[in-house]
Amino acid sequence: MTTWVLLRGLMREARHWGEFPAQFQAAIGAAQLVTLDFPGNGNLHAQASMRSVEEMADHCRHQLSQRGYRPPYRVLALSLGAMVAVDWSQRYPDEIDNMVLINTSLAPYNPFYQRLRPSNYPALITALLHGSTAQRESLILRLTSKQSATAQAPALLQQWVGYAHACPISRANILRQLLAAIRYRAARHPPPMPVLLLAGAQDQLVNPQCSLNIAQKWGCALALHPTAGHDLPLDDGAWVALKITEFCQP
Repeated sequence: MTTWVLLRGLMREARHWGEFPAQFQAAIGAAQLVTLDFPGNGNLHAQASMRSVEEMADHCRHQLSQRGYRPPYRVLALSLGAMVAVDWSQRYPDEIDNMVLINTSLAPYNPFYQRLRPSNYPALITALLHGSTAQRESLILRLTSKQSATAQAPALLQQWVGYAHACPISRANILRQLLAAIRYRAARHPPPMPVLLLAGAQDQLVNPQCSLNIAQKWGCALALHPTAGHDLPLDDGAWVALKITEFCQP
């Protein structure tokens, strides 16, 4: 029985997938789908975040085992979650059938100024370390989604602020996750299983050139959405589900 594992990014939790898991499950016909939180986020917000991507990967494996899920898995992962998926696939290749990685970036394939656009540094430092919850979530919405310019933005922001109040992430955990992402270096050889890269051409957080570079180095499939931002499942979940369905067809 196929189990899809969904992993979010920095400071995000399972609820930030929104309606996408149900939309994706209906499109792909997956019998089992599980969304995981990293320590420090969501249901695990009271725990200390891991200091390395490798520890995050091992924690995901432990969570799945505790819940009774058994490999091999198929993994759909976004941003920092995609780094975790890559590490997982390289250390435990027999546990993963295939991977779909969304708007990720990896050392040594991508320079630092593409992995996080330098123009965002001042606003991110201010909002993440000194801003209020509402200011932080507003900035994240603006940088990660084209929904920030729509009529749905106020309701979405209110929802995200509610998540943050219900499951607050500490500044110490934010720093731990940032450092884990900065320190991680993927192996120079490509993952041994099929990989699909998805990227939003209008990503304001991570330069989509990162996905293009990785696809070239790995020789794997890539699909570029012309108008979506960093949070591709939020901006166009139907497109994401379609591309994955095409990728998984024999």
